Amino acid sequence: MTHPSDKSKSTGAPRNVEELDERLSRPRDATVRAVAACPGDIVILGAGGKMGPTLAMMAVRAARLADGAGGRRVIAVSRFSSPGAQRTLQTAGVETISCDLLDRDAVRQLPDAPNIIFMAGQKFGTTEAPERTWLMNVVVPAICAERYATSRIVVFSTGNVYPLLPVTSAGAKETDPTSPVGVYAASCLGREQIFEGAAKPRGSRVALVRLNYAIDLRYGVLADLASQMLAGTPIALAMGYVNVIWQGDANRAAIELLPHAASPARPVNVTGMERLSVRWLATQLGVRLEREPVFEGTEAPDALLSDASLMQSLLGEPEVPIEQMLDWTAAWTKRGGLRLAKSTQFDVRDGKF
Repeated sequence: MTHPSDKSKSTGAPRNVEELDERLSRPRDATVRAVAACPGDIVILGAGGKMGPTLAMMAVRAARLADGAGGRRVIAVSRFSSPGAQRTLQTAGVETISCDLLDRDAVRQLPDAPNIIFMAGQKFGTTEAPERTWLMNVVVPAICAERYATSRIVVFSTGNVYPLLPVTSAGAKETDPTSPVGVYAASCLGREQIFEGAAKPRGSRVALVRLNYAIDLRYGVLADLASQMLAGTPIALAMGYVNVIWQGDANRAAIELLPHAASPARPVNVTGMERLSVRWLATQLGVRLEREPVFEGTEAPDALLSDASLMQSLLGEPEVPIEQMLDWTAAWTKRGGLRLAKSTQFDVRDGKF
C-alpha cells in the first residue's frame, strides 16, 4: 500500500463555495503556456456538470494571463437547467450558450472554434435508463465530432474502460487492452471510439482524458467516506484501493492536454500517482473528524486502478497531495459545507450505476 508523504506545505482549507471554486479554477504556469500554444477560442461542450464550471473559469483565467485583456473567447455550452450557473460563469468572464447537444441543428449553429473540450456524458441512472446513457455517451459525441471535425479536441472519458486489475499492479496503462464492465463503461468506450474515428479521416486532433476520481470537497471519494462516517454507515472494502486527483489538478490536466491532442487519438490516464487504500483513507479521515470508521467486508484482490506515468511525463505530477485533500475534506465537513446529493459509487464492482 502507498502511504504518500507530504509533497507541499499545507494551506488553509477553502471556507465557502466561492473560495473552493477559486482553488478549483486556479491555473498554473503550465496551464497558461498550454493555452498560449493553442491560439483561438475555446468551446467547452457539456460545461454544466460537476467539473465544467470551474474548468471554464480556469480556461478564462489562463487565457487572460496568456493573451492579456480582450483576448480569446471561452464559451461554455450546456442545457443550463440552473440560471444561477450561467450567471456565475458570465460573471467570471465565460460566455454561455444554452444548447441541447442531441439537437444536431442546434449544434450546427454553435460558434466555430479551434479548441474544444468535450465534457458531456451520463453515468448515474444508467441501470434504470440505459438507452439515455447510449444517447448521451455515443450519439452526442457523434454529433459533436462531426461539428468540430477539424478542431483540436480534449475528450473526457473514464478509467472505467479498463478491467479490474490486481491491487499489486501499478494499474492500467493507456496501451493496455480495454475491457469495460457494464453499460456505462461500454458506452464511454464507445464515446472514445467515435472521437477516434473522427480523428483519423477528418484531421481532428484528440486527447482522451481517462479520469478517476476527481476530488471536489462537495463530491468525490473523500466526501463519500466522510458522509458515511457521519451517518455511521459501514464502509464497504471490496473495492479496496483507488486513485484520486484534486479536481483543480484534473482541470489543469485537461486544458494542458490541448497541445498534446493528436491523430490517432491519444489516451491519457488523469489521476493521482498513488495507489491508495480505502481503509487507510477512511482511517486518516476519521482521525481528522474524530470519528471511528466502521468497515464491512474485506479487500478484493483486484480493483479499478490506473497508471498515471504518461500524464506525469507529459504534464508533471498533480500539485495537491492526498494529505491536503484529507485536511480540506475534514475541515469542509466540520464546517457543514455544501455537498452534492450524489455519491461517486466508487465501490461498485459490477459496473451498474
